[in-house]
Amino acid sequence: MRTKTIIFDLLDYLEEYEKQLPENDAGMSTSDFIGFLNTVHQPDTLQVDKIRGGNEAWKAWQNNENKMATNVSILVSLLFRYAKMYSRKALKDSGIKTVDEFALLITLLTHESISKQELIREQVLEKTSGIEIVNRLIRQGYIQQFAGAKDRRSKLLKITEEGTRELMAILPRMNLVSKIVVGNLTTSEQNMLSYLMRKLDHFHNHIFMNEKDTELDDILQRVNPSE
Repeated sequence: MRTKTIIFDLLDYLEEYEKQLPENDAGMSTSDFIGFLNTVHQPDTLQVDKIRGGNEAWKAWQNNENKMATNVSILVSLLFRYAKMYSRKALKDSGIKTVDEFALLITLLTHESISKQELIREQVLEKTSGIEIVNRLIRQGYIQQFAGAKDRRSKLLKITEEGTRELMAILPRMNLVSKIVVGNLTTSEQNMLSYLMRKLDHFHNHIFMNEKDTELDDILQRVNPSE
């Protein structure tokens, strides 16, 4: 029974926690114990090691920090693939064929009009692939392109009535995807994950928008200034 294993582990940790307290310290508390657990317990790697072939030799160069960062990076990538799989199911009968198309149309729905470059940047897409997606949506009649009022040479985009109808039709299915992606996380866990993901997005979005040509070593200095 897995519950017993967890209880035995907790008892061992509790004993270790108690040993670290000063003598005659009556200040033991659940919150302090939880804090202690967070400092000494290394989370399981779940199924991550399976995609590494089980070969332990490559791990020799990694310290605990590197290993944890690698696990986070891999798990974020896996979660993206799961979400993409569910999204394909939701979009299978729609004229909107990809998550990127859906995201662009959602963004256009929130703007009266926006330039092609701004739209692509907001969705963190590479310029070439972003233009291909926009042109495909224009051909489908979901996006309208027109000249700007102040500068006739600039091209602005807006979602068409047809694009809005298609978007509204598929929105309930995509909402189901969102509910499935968060899986068995509690509301508080979802709030915590949302905060952490927004924090990471803020960090990486600044680099994407302003420092795309910055070398990896220089980007790392933002994470670990001491390195």
